[in-house]
Amino acid sequence: MATIKIKQIRSKIGYPVDQKRTLKVLGLNKIGQVVEKEDSPTLRGMIRKVHHLVTVVE
Repeated sequence: MATIKIKQIRSKIGYPVDQKRTLKVLGLNKIGQVVEKEDSPTLRGMIRKVHHLVTVVE
């Protein structure tokens, strides 16, 4: 299956707890950190929830 690279581009400070937890589940802790995850509808939903804090790297 395909993989997606996700990069955190903004700080989670000042955002709701559920968005902070979503970043933690994605494996993102610091700005500029990149993780590679397997593509799935669940992952897409998490990315959509924190789309203002992350970007998908090609």
